[in-house]
Amino acid sequence: MQEDDNIIAGRLYLTGESVRLTLEDGLITNVDKGGAESDPGLIIAPGLTDLQVNGYAGDDLNTYPLLPETVRDISVKLWSEGVTTFFPTIITNSSENIINHVSAIADACRRFPEASAAVGGIHLEGPFISPEAGARGAHPADHVRPPYWDLFCQWQEACGRMIRIITLSPEWPGAADFISRAAESGVTVAIGHTSATPEQIREAVAAGATLSTHLGNGSHQMLPRHRNYIWEQLASDELYASMISDGFHLPDAMMKIFLRMKPGKIILVSDATGLTGMPPGGYNTHIGGEVTLTEAGKLHVKGNPDMLAGSGKSLLHCVETLAAKGLATLAEALDMAGRIPHRFAGLPGDCLPVRGGVADLVLLREDSSGLKVVRTIKSGITVFRTAM
Repeated sequence: MQEDDNIIAGRLYLTGESVRLTLEDGLITNVDKGGAESDPGLIIAPGLTDLQVNGYAGDDLNTYPLLPETVRDISVKLWSEGVTTFFPTIITNSSENIINHVSAIADACRRFPEASAAVGGIHLEGPFISPEAGARGAHPADHVRPPYWDLFCQWQEACGRMIRIITLSPEWPGAADFISRAAESGVTVAIGHTSATPEQIREAVAAGATLSTHLGNGSHQMLPRHRNYIWEQLASDELYASMISDGFHLPDAMMKIFLRMKPGKIILVSDATGLTGMPPGGYNTHIGGEVTLTEAGKLHVKGNPDMLAGSGKSLLHCVETLAAKGLATLAEALDMAGRIPHRFAGLPGDCLPVRGGVADLVLLREDSSGLKVVRTIKSGITVFRTAM
């Protein structure tokens, strides 16, 4: 990471106003509007915050053993996609492997400034999820288990309490007590990969659950038309909902309904894997085993196109897709990938490009092929710039 010039000239993503931002000590210290030197083609937006990243561009966070260097490399690679903060996501595995993974992430943050700057916390997706096929998704069935507080505390101790989000299913006996303990300890509890009844969903929300993980995915192919866990989560005003808007995980109509039901509470996530950004073809991974990455970027279990195995697209692509479909404006989509998850995750400061805001920014250009990252700025320092 190198120091760079501290003047940014372009137009604000929310209003289109021409501005010049002054950056100092990791903050935006001044905003001059209407500056003649502003670049009207340059969009200034908050850096993207991705709450669900399993890997990226050949590096997999769920491969054993996980090396701290892998976490650092992913941090750097994601800067090219405008992601200034991400939550390394560890999925269902043995307790020993989970300890290895979370310890490696903590070690990376101690050893490498790139990882320390980029990692917002650990997202543990499993192993306390539904054992049922469909709801379990591509998670390995052998390691699914009911919530166990003492075991979770062991994992937290191994990584210095870096687990900030845990995705679980409230269908297990005693889940509400676990949720209450986790929430009281400052961990965000998310409902996902579940076959819970509506009553169990309500009990989980009352106990402190505040998020639905990739709502509409990690679910059964067929559900009761009235009483099911998707409707119940949509009806729970307390819950934010993360959504994978890559064009494959959810149909347009469902995304439209989610956006209408939870205005201001939709968070875009990539669910990126180690195959995101890789050439199409067949691969063998921990997430899903044998998988296929199509030319279009759809990642699914081999021989079963309806069983997705994570995403082959970045968070920036999810922003582009949502806006291109007309389901949200570009400004709204950038908010759902930047400002809203930043605030929800309890990250320090206001990430809006305003005076006093955190200088985590992405500078974008839009052309016929989509959004291009021109520059990514983390804490006022340029960490990525497109080659001229």
